Amino acid sequence: MASAATVVIGPGGTVLGWTRAAEELLGYPATEVVGRSAAMLLTAPGDRLRAAAVARRCRTGASWAGTATVRSRDGRRVEAQLRVSPPFSLDDRECFLVSAGERQLSHTVSESVLEGLLTRSPIGMAVMDAELRYVWMNDTLERAGGVPREQRLGRRLSEVLPGLDAERLEALMREVRDTRTPLVDHEYTGWSWADPQRLHAYSTSFFPLVDDEDRVMGVCYLVMDVTDRWEARQRLALINEASGRIGSTLDIDRTAQELADVAVPSLADFAAVDLLEPVLHGEEPAFLPVDPRPLMRRCGLRSVREGAPEAVARLGEQVGFLPPHHNSRYLADGDAMLIPSLDPDDETWAREYPERARTMREFGLHSLLAVPLRARGVVLGQAIFLRSRNPAPFVPDDLLLARELVDRAAVCVDNARRYSRERAAALALQRSLLPRQLTGGIGLDVASRYLPARIREGGGGVGGDWFDVIPLSGARAALVVGDVVGHGVTAAVTMGRLRTAVRTLADMELPPEELLAHLDDWAIRVIEEESGDQAAAATVLGATCLYAVYDPITRRCTLARAGHPPPAIVTPDGDVTFPELPAGPPLGLGGLPFEPAEFELPEGSLIALYSDGLVESPDQDIDTGMARLGRALARPGRPLDELCTAATEILGPGPPFDDVTLLLARTHALTAERVASFEFPSDPAVVAQARARTGEQLARWGLADLAMTAELLVSELVTNAIRYASGPVRLRLIRQSVLTCEVADASSTSPRLRHPRTLDEGGRGLFLVAQLAHRWGTRYVGDGKTIWAELDVRPAPAGDDRPAPEPVAA
Repeated sequence: MASAATVVIGPGGTVLGWTRAAEELLGYPATEVVGRSAAMLLTAPGDRLRAAAVARRCRTGASWAGTATVRSRDGRRVEAQLRVSPPFSLDDRECFLVSAGERQLSHTVSESVLEGLLTRSPIGMAVMDAELRYVWMNDTLERAGGVPREQRLGRRLSEVLPGLDAERLEALMREVRDTRTPLVDHEYTGWSWADPQRLHAYSTSFFPLVDDEDRVMGVCYLVMDVTDRWEARQRLALINEASGRIGSTLDIDRTAQELADVAVPSLADFAAVDLLEPVLHGEEPAFLPVDPRPLMRRCGLRSVREGAPEAVARLGEQVGFLPPHHNSRYLADGDAMLIPSLDPDDETWAREYPERARTMREFGLHSLLAVPLRARGVVLGQAIFLRSRNPAPFVPDDLLLARELVDRAAVCVDNARRYSRERAAALALQRSLLPRQLTGGIGLDVASRYLPARIREGGGGVGGDWFDVIPLSGARAALVVGDVVGHGVTAAVTMGRLRTAVRTLADMELPPEELLAHLDDWAIRVIEEESGDQAAAATVLGATCLYAVYDPITRRCTLARAGHPPPAIVTPDGDVTFPELPAGPPLGLGGLPFEPAEFELPEGSLIALYSDGLVESPDQDIDTGMARLGRALARPGRPLDELCTAATEILGPGPPFDDVTLLLARTHALTAERVASFEFPSDPAVVAQARARTGEQLARWGLADLAMTAELLVSELVTNAIRYASGPVRLRLIRQSVLTCEVADASSTSPRLRHPRTLDEGGRGLFLVAQLAHRWGTRYVGDGKTIWAELDVRPAPAGDDRPAPEPVAA
């Protein structure tokens, strides 16, 4: 705080007070001057007589102003402009307050300027005695406090200015008095009688007054009103705080609430943020330009009163309020509005907003700011700010601050709106690409659960987790779970491409390790093709996948993985294991093999495939997560959907940190009553035997109506095996929801469907198979191949020993 050099002179010319400004002017620290005669500062022989004459004049009640030459600590002579006040009593001692400033040689300072040092100066000055009672004060301090001088003299600060934290200020003065250590530029806020409607800020310096006997006679303080400077700092601090607090997430409602939280109580006593209904759904609002009540919803609400009782609309409720005499064009084109004084008896409020007029009276709402929320040309809504407990009305500077806060919040709300729109599109795309209904055939009961990640800065909400259950030939089924890198539409599209690729490769009846090898080659090609689109390529590189095939006839499960967490296997009695599968590399790296693992599972076992979001998060390592998952699944006999719920509940309430995918499958075994196997030598004569055995077996299964078609299929398949392969021929019939006819031979030659000419004697075998069968195909094994064909079967007869499948949850 800038101030003039101020000195308190006591009886006999003894220096009692010496400010920091006096030290800067003459170089003497207070310890070298206080308690000594001021005559040490004089330079001319006649100065003592002149000083005595000045004292006599001031005792008449007049002040004196003039120039004098004084001596600085380094011996230099300083031409000083002096102002001496009339005497005042301090501890029954006569004292004078002297203000001084160095005389500028290039200017002449008039006596009126020196008079202002004590009267018209913006710096208030006061002298307190040892009991901290006023004994002298200048005109500036009298005007600033709004309390007349005669009511202050002889009283303490706490007795005349209740709007200040007087106890704190008196404690500081006592500390200065007791320690004799000056306190410079102490800032505080308070109310004064001079301006009771506005909170003011002050900067004050205190220094002790010491007589020639080294006794503390009191305290002198200098005070300046720094309200404008303080308010500017407060505004900058609030804007800085808003930058960190508003927009912490990509959630529209939370961003609106953050704006209200920042504004109260720093700017207003009540704040409400109302957003247009389409904004909440990620859309750009389109309303009529003269709509008097555009449909909005309250998304942010905060008050200095608990529960915000002055609010006419609560959070989540519809709002149609606009400032008086305005329609929806105000939101699109209007500027921020300041109503410094609200009158609930005004006809407009009473007629159009009677409920709001009532709350004005009840809670003393007296000043209003209304600011439209707009960003990037999109109209979002409006923010309302009100004051009630704070008696100061809003001023134009408050309106500028409110606009700054709202503009920052509007950008964050629009970011959240855009993200919500993209997230909704990505989520819809992802769900359309995931299987809508899962079926594991006769060998598996299946259920699944997918939870999108929470919305967070930088992405999240929709990722690339995917799963599938793929029916295979021979009553087998494939289970697959994968996870691509990243979130958003690009990740969802990549997920769909991966799922399609896996289904295509699964139709080729490849074993798991070969399927992953082909999938890895596909990923490498995609990365090369997408070299110009780094975002798309990044979602493929590092994608993970776990592929498993379960055969209900052998009860064996074959698995391979590409960088994915291992499955959980739960036995019928509740024992949980996470088998150590060979850890293949993530997709897209190339050059490394994938190795399978095979397990025989008791009937009723549970297979759990999942993504890492279920077992790993920033506050939980993967080992802990797998242990918790195991405990959730170790519940024998529980329905699969119930187990899905239990497994995902370990994540706690709210959306998970990352996407979560869980696929559960409970195994069943096909008994001998459902499978019939035969082996024949490679002799054309056995074709008739194969036909006969097929007819007899279908009769035992109650499928005699399929006998003619099935016998024809078997005849053609066995004939082809004998004609084009060597070694024994194996025939297997499987009864499930379809009738499967399989013929295996020792040849690895791929069968080829031909279209024979009219006069050709052969080449119609596979053509007939394709025409008669619902599906047909070929799968290769280590010792040859198997050609299979499926025929539709009528519903299973009564008394079927197959347990009813559990409800499917997808």
